[in-house]
Amino acid sequence: MDSIISRINERKFKQMNLDVLVFAAHPDDAELSMGGTIARFTAKGLQVGVVDLTRAELSTRGDVKTRTKETEAASKILKLKARENLGIKDGNISVSQESLKKAVTLIRKYKPSIVFAPYFNDRHPDHIDTSKLIKRAVFSSGLEKLKTSSSGKSQTAYRPKKIFYYMQTYLFEPSFIVDVSDYFETKMKSCKAFNSQFHNPVIKKDDTFISKPEFIDYVEARAKFYGFQIRKKYGEPFYCEENIEYDFSNFFY
Repeated sequence: MDSIISRINERKFKQMNLDVLVFAAHPDDAELSMGGTIARFTAKGLQVGVVDLTRAELSTRGDVKTRTKETEAASKILKLKARENLGIKDGNISVSQESLKKAVTLIRKYKPSIVFAPYFNDRHPDHIDTSKLIKRAVFSSGLEKLKTSSSGKSQTAYRPKKIFYYMQTYLFEPSFIVDVSDYFETKMKSCKAFNSQFHNPVIKKDDTFISKPEFIDYVEARAKFYGFQIRKKYGEPFYCEENIEYDFSNFFY
């Protein structure tokens, strides 16, 4: 991973270009799934943005106004350079032409080297649909005959180098694991910025999947499990559908 970071740092970007663009179905998905990796990227000087597809208006807890404030707080903690929302209706994500063009427009706008998306099998249908949409968007962004525009100007075709998938609820055999030991505290701060979503004994409502008291413990336990796999304290797992070139310099320097 450090070798990828080094190569990206050597590139010269125009003003709006990002190194990494993370797509998520809902605000807090990116933080919970790969907040440590994002914090590691930004600490190393990479330009990172997150795109939430919906405003999570169907969430049992909180409301759009509250989630928006929480999203702003989490973005500052992770030192994001951009945070956007596609405005797709919660529970209605699909690979429609309208949604596809929205995603492609942002990929062409920011020209990331790497895109992250949810793994394509999960308990939440929105996560699965987001994965399908973003995979198609990454491919379609490179098609010259698919026309999009931003701020009234026509965009040129652009395709990111790689798309990686992050883990949410369902497990998978990782293609690689990122050491986030030095950034786990930052990750948890960004997650807890979404205070409305997690356990609060004052709120007299039935617990949701993530508002159960043990959920935050689970997030930490999973990070410890994957960290142990690479002999580190905390780790975050990712999957790639393609083979990845490995740089042995990580072992020698």
